[in-house]
Amino acid sequence: MNKVFPDAKSALEGVIKDGMTIMSGGFGLCGIAETLANAIGELGVKNLTVISNNAAVDGIGLGQLLANKQIKKMISSYVGENKTFAQMYLAGELELEFNPQGTLAERIRAGGAGIPAFFTKTGVGTVIAEGKEIREFDGEKYVMERSLFADLSIVHAWKGDTAGNLVYRKTARNFNPMMATASRMTIAEVEHLVPAGEIDPDQIHTPGIFVKRIVQADPALKHIEQRTVRQRA
Repeated sequence: MNKVFPDAKSALEGVIKDGMTIMSGGFGLCGIAETLANAIGELGVKNLTVISNNAAVDGIGLGQLLANKQIKKMISSYVGENKTFAQMYLAGELELEFNPQGTLAERIRAGGAGIPAFFTKTGVGTVIAEGKEIREFDGEKYVMERSLFADLSIVHAWKGDTAGNLVYRKTARNFNPMMATASRMTIAEVEHLVPAGEIDPDQIHTPGIFVKRIVQADPALKHIEQRTVRQRA
């Protein structure tokens, strides 16, 4: 089975459609599947529900899909760096399901592990717990959170082989490994594509069984979210 596709659009062909739920890896601009997100933007699908820690920044990655009004709902933990995200939510143009960041990560991990729900102390006594089951364990209250599972996951890896085995680099190893397991189909974009067998098995973060399609990431897409420089003497 050939998993390697010549470009992001062809990898999404026959998969992407209106109304899908998509998991999108990354943290800020680190480890985002921008090549695949750009292709989704060009394909013009609408009414998407996107599960992602945040939505990158204005005009980049998911930020572009928000500006195009392709996303109807975000399931996230952070809005701060994307003005379009905040403005659309405040204007009632975007549904938003806020999660504490650790809860979001665990909801995704649980979805990939086949665990339908779990209990956590995070959010008890706050608006996060409204409408959810509260149960007591050992004298402490916990809120039940449902796991997350998507139609499609798009992830970004530093290295991948033709069998779909993936290696993430540093901070990009955030939501990507969990999301790769928590959907009906995972498409990965990789910076370095190598033959099967070239990656040391002990270095693999996502086994190829979870990855159905692979594309080469656009090497030109390297952005800096917050540029901080020291004043020269």
